[in-house]
Amino acid sequence: MYQPAAFSEDRPEVLHDLIRTHPLGLLVSAGAQGLIADSIPFLMYADEGEFGTLRGHLARANPHGPALRDVDDCLIAFTGPQGYITPSWYAAKAEHGKVVPTWNYAAVHVWGKPRVIDDAAWLRRLVGDLTNSQEHRLRAPWAVEDAPEDFISGMLRAIVGVEIPIRRIEGKFKMSQNRAMPDRVGVVNGLRALGPDSETLAALVAQRGEVPDA
Repeated sequence: MYQPAAFSEDRPEVLHDLIRTHPLGLLVSAGAQGLIADSIPFLMYADEGEFGTLRGHLARANPHGPALRDVDDCLIAFTGPQGYITPSWYAAKAEHGKVVPTWNYAAVHVWGKPRVIDDAAWLRRLVGDLTNSQEHRLRAPWAVEDAPEDFISGMLRAIVGVEIPIRRIEGKFKMSQNRAMPDRVGVVNGLRALGPDSETLAALVAQRGEVPDA
């Protein structure tokens, strides 16, 4: 990952938090079949291994599963809040006009050797944990136990698990930190004017750019 110093983030707790809040990762591996990529949700187990461990699952019919058995490394890319930044929000536009658009985003990249797991009890725990990690926010949360046991058993036979002890992890929070303070203020105000969908990104720009009273 290209890492200008202003955007680099290496605190494990911050990187793990982005993965937890944006768990859909792009799993990429390169083997005999060439490059393969799949988007799958992962759970982060921060207390396992030097940098944590990721766990998820793939459809048994997915050729990525067999391919993972033969590789020594894979990459998982997680993307957090992101959005287009117009130069119209910069104070510098009115001052000298030497401005261009950009894109703000938060991302975490993880590397590790994958392990494919074909164990019903392991998979049952995983799908329960993964379900609970999302359902707990709902007014009437669904649990795996709500479905008939024979149905769940059949579904488990259709998947394989993936476990990746993290060997390397990098984070990047590109949030206008390289701009002068008046431009950062303009970005925060501009994003907030777009409405609630941009509030999370605006808050990150304010936090990372140390925008006062934002």
